[in-house]
Amino acid sequence: MKRWILIAVLGLVVAGTAFWGYQEHQEKNAILIQAENTYQRAFHELAYHIDLLHDEIGTALAMNSDQRLSPQMVEIWRLTSEASSDVNQLPLGLLPFNKTEEFLSNIGDFTYRTAIRNLDDEPLSDEETETLKNLYEQSAEIERELRQVQHLVLEENLRWMDVQMALADEDAQVDNTVIDGLKTVEKTVEGFSEADVDSSIIGTSAKNHQYKFLQGSKDIDENEALRISKELFKIEDESQIRITETGNGAEVPMYSASYTNGDRHGYLDITKQGGNPISLLVERPIGDKKISLNEGTERAEEYIEKLGFEDMILFQSSEYDNIGAYSFLYSQDGVRIYSDAIEVKVALDNGDILGLTAQNFMQNHKERDIPQPDITASEAKEMVNSNVDIQEEFLAVIDNDLGEEVLTHEFLGIYGDDTYRIFINAMNGQEEKVEKLGGSEINYAVN
Repeated sequence: MKRWILIAVLGLVVAGTAFWGYQEHQEKNAILIQAENTYQRAFHELAYHIDLLHDEIGTALAMNSDQRLSPQMVEIWRLTSEASSDVNQLPLGLLPFNKTEEFLSNIGDFTYRTAIRNLDDEPLSDEETETLKNLYEQSAEIERELRQVQHLVLEENLRWMDVQMALADEDAQVDNTVIDGLKTVEKTVEGFSEADVDSSIIGTSAKNHQYKFLQGSKDIDENEALRISKELFKIEDESQIRITETGNGAEVPMYSASYTNGDRHGYLDITKQGGNPISLLVERPIGDKKISLNEGTERAEEYIEKLGFEDMILFQSSEYDNIGAYSFLYSQDGVRIYSDAIEVKVALDNGDILGLTAQNFMQNHKERDIPQPDITASEAKEMVNSNVDIQEEFLAVIDNDLGEEVLTHEFLGIYGDDTYRIFINAMNGQEEKVEKLGGSEINYAVN
């Protein structure tokens, strides 16, 4: 009897030890996953902030108003702080990255010193303007190198924990593309002379996030939400779809739908009132491009018309990884309304709709009382930087820095090798906004 009791006790000890070991393993895996997610987020945000930094410096060069230049410098200073914070979260303690950090710090110092002085009394000198041009070119180089690393990370599904282990193992001969890429970034920055550095329009104006435009007055039930989800996801088996309802305190009552079918995933938000789709995202592998960006535009236009959106005009389109991204604006009597925006993504392998964002439109759309301009287009054009070659002009309603809608003359112009949208207030002639347009994505093919 004692023998069986001893065996039972030993069994419990072994089982307990095994459970403890399993728990320790699970906790360790959870910590590693959390660290990996932190590193991935920090790197991709660094690439994103460097992209924005380059664009905002270019925007500052295209400005013709000292009044607007000061807050623009503040924005550049803010982005350098964000980028520096991203660098500090990467596992780079053993990899010298101090030149990049120093470069970002110097940009921040320059733009901060410029922003806090009165530019009306002391405008940018020729030397400072030249410095800004150098910063613009240098940030473009860093942007290209980071995009190259980012492409490799995504293409080869690289892990940042491997980077950390490779950096920690001094004896290991590791061919790590992330480390090599970051060393190239650091070497690029090192080539910049210290002397060079030392001397988004579409948005919502709804302040309380209220949805002003919802088609349909009756609430839909879960079965109707399931039917709409099947139609928008284009799947037949409703058992694959999971429907949840938002809880109390949501901005607007909604149903959220999701599904997974192999390597295909879908997410959808539908308003309870009227069953209006607010956002749609479909993730799946994208094949070779078979339809053009223009053909994708036709698919996107047909899609939003089918959903009941009228008088929408194409604002801009871009292509990345065989996906077409299209932004539409509401047009009231020929005036472009930037607050009433819809974005659509189309797969260019077969024309499937991969994404919809209609939140801005739903929150802001209404018929507006648009005044007649006090400033003519010709007068407004005289207030644009004379170095900008104006290609197109429109009337547009945008949100100013105070979140107020203002009528503007919108000019599409070229400065150097870049294109800008410039908005001049149609009532008082003030330069409201300058936005640099993103170019086509660079294709970094892995040889």
